[in-house]
Amino acid sequence: MPYKGSLFCGIPWELIMNSMVNRMIRAAKLDAQLYEEVEADKGTLGQAMCVVVLASIAAGVGSGGLGGFSGFFIGTIGALISWFIWAALTYFIGTKILPEPTTRADIGELLRTTGFSSSPGLIRILGLIPGVTNIVFLAASVWMLAAMIIAVRQALDYQSTFRAVGVCVIGWIVQISVLLLL
Repeated sequence: MPYKGSLFCGIPWELIMNSMVNRMIRAAKLDAQLYEEVEADKGTLGQAMCVVVLASIAAGVGSGGLGGFSGFFIGTIGALISWFIWAALTYFIGTKILPEPTTRADIGELLRTTGFSSSPGLIRILGLIPGVTNIVFLAASVWMLAAMIIAVRQALDYQSTFRAVGVCVIGWIVQISVLLLL
């Protein structure tokens, strides 16, 4: 019997969603193999961007308790801009300033891996719970940083996790500085 549900590019929508949710869970579990898979699969860019948008909306919702709709709006847009700046800086720093001899990457590979590294950011929605917003956002930030380090190590083919930490921290500091100036 043929499939009667909605299709996206000839693929059942449920299959796409199950695949994306599974990848998000693996990304949040810091599964290095997942980051290798999405680095190699150009077809996952849409899913990676969806993860970034969902994590940004979660940040907006979690921030909404602090400032209503303006908190939601600023939190969502701020998270999107923040991710984009961090991803771009990480690509530049990791491929131009601190590459290893084995570093071979394009911006698409980094966008796919760092997009999925936003998966732990979904917990920011719990910021709506009175009294835990700061704790939730801190926990999400640390978890997302750990995921970002693994994503960068895999995407940039680093042998050294320490180098990936350096690239991510430098990018994070510059990104925070830019956001504070804005």
